[in-house]
Amino acid sequence: MQKVRKAVIPAAGLGTRVLPATKAMPKEMLPIVDKPAIQYIVEEAAASGIEDILIITNRGKGLLEDHFDRAPELEQRLAGNPEKEEILQEIIGISKLANIYYVRQKETKGLGHAINCARYFVENEPFAVLYGDDVIIGEDPACAQLIRAYEQFGNGVVGVKEVSPEAISKYSSLKLEAIRENYFRCTDMIEKPQKGEELSLYSILGRCVLPPEIFDILDKTPPGAGGEIQLTDAMKTLARRDGMTAVDFTGTRYDMGNKLGIMQASVEVALKHPEIGEDFRVYLKELCSRL
Repeated sequence: MQKVRKAVIPAAGLGTRVLPATKAMPKEMLPIVDKPAIQYIVEEAAASGIEDILIITNRGKGLLEDHFDRAPELEQRLAGNPEKEEILQEIIGISKLANIYYVRQKETKGLGHAINCARYFVENEPFAVLYGDDVIIGEDPACAQLIRAYEQFGNGVVGVKEVSPEAISKYSSLKLEAIRENYFRCTDMIEKPQKGEELSLYSILGRCVLPPEIFDILDKTPPGAGGEIQLTDAMKTLARRDGMTAVDFTGTRYDMGNKLGIMQASVEVALKHPEIGEDFRVYLKELCSRL
């Protein structure tokens, strides 16, 4: 079985749910305390053993490329100052997380269309997909959990969580059969189900590992919900034909395309931050006492 060593991060969305912040800045660059959201996702991929990462972008996303590049002028300014040595090494380390490549999705035709842009990068290998909207923070990287399931079961893998009946229509709904612990067999799915169409309250949230056969399926997948080519529709074909494995992953997921999700991520990460965590906790307690 081939090792999963490549990952694709679709980051071509316009961020309309968090305007006006995203008018000039990619939503993937919105900070969680002192790191942009996209860096958490790349760090997760690297910690999962991923060597090569393709980020799908579009116009106006040049800041993403700049962030993962070297910054000679900044590095020169920091160099030689013992007080800045730690931050200098951190800045240099960002450019060494993985081999990062970029391709533009020239037309916004949906997540399935974006993933199809990665065909020549992936070639004939299995690959991980880490959605650019979803930051997942935990001791065991979510992507690594899915890769282990792929290595064990040998078929496509989706990362899932149970959502509320009210929220299921915003996501996907999966038909699952328990295997053991947090592993399930997935044999069907539906994107953005209408009331009464739900297969379960389990939804794909932000992560999957796919075989290269997904590209041929995407070629034949017609536009679905929202008039876009949906990756879920292609995975549905895969699930019905070969079955997929669903992993109820551990870790906290933050929706960075949602204003509330951005604030939740910022607050919860700040509370654990080694530099500001304790002071922020005192501030929050004082603030809560006045609410």
